[in-house]
Amino acid sequence: MLDVLSRPLLTLTPPRLALIAAVAALIAAYFALDLQRFLSLQSLKAAQHWFAALYAERPILVTTLFVLTFSMLTALTLPGAAVMMLAAGASFGLLWGSVLSTFASALGATVAMLATRYLFRDAVAKKFAAQIRQVDERIHNDGPYFLMTLRLAPIIPFFVVNWIVGLTGMRTWPFFWSSFVGMFAGTAAYVNAGTQLATVNSFADIFSLPIIASLAALALLPLLLRWVVTRVESRGASRR
Repeated sequence: MLDVLSRPLLTLTPPRLALIAAVAALIAAYFALDLQRFLSLQSLKAAQHWFAALYAERPILVTTLFVLTFSMLTALTLPGAAVMMLAAGASFGLLWGSVLSTFASALGATVAMLATRYLFRDAVAKKFAAQIRQVDERIHNDGPYFLMTLRLAPIIPFFVVNWIVGLTGMRTWPFFWSSFVGMFAGTAAYVNAGTQLATVNSFADIFSLPIIASLAALALLPLLLRWVVTRVESRGASRR
């Protein structure tokens, strides 16, 4: 287990300052240029046919731009993820749209986690000290299974999980793949709604009670799997 709260403060070297300035500039530009107007449900429905035609003409370019845009929104904690997932369903279909959206979201979350670890550690450690210790202990005990549970059942807001886990002992690859697995079901629900975009008039139309109940049940699976693995390992050890 790590205790990042006892580490010395980060030194603000020129490269680190440049990266922090770049992050601040991107966030400021997003709001100053009112780019969020392009990421509304109404804008998406209006541009649906144009986007589909562009994808049919240049699929690799559109796919690449989609992943980069979605990843950047997630990494910078900017609004628009829900609309991006709906767009994925409308343009790429359920399976490919779910894979692309989950990959982009997990990639952006990983960037946010690393940025917290190497750029914004001091500010996050000061604000979330108690939560960091609790999550670090659970990750120490349950590893990626606990992160999958946090992704499936957002007890802690998505972006806060990225920040907090960045100051735990979890390594980058386990963070990425457990985030991908944990987010896939919820992402697929949005993407599926995007395949029927014409019937979606608000985000409330996406989640029915059965879907919410299913996601809640899925949230228990990682810890149940962890329990089964632990029992199997303990029985194997006792037979030796």
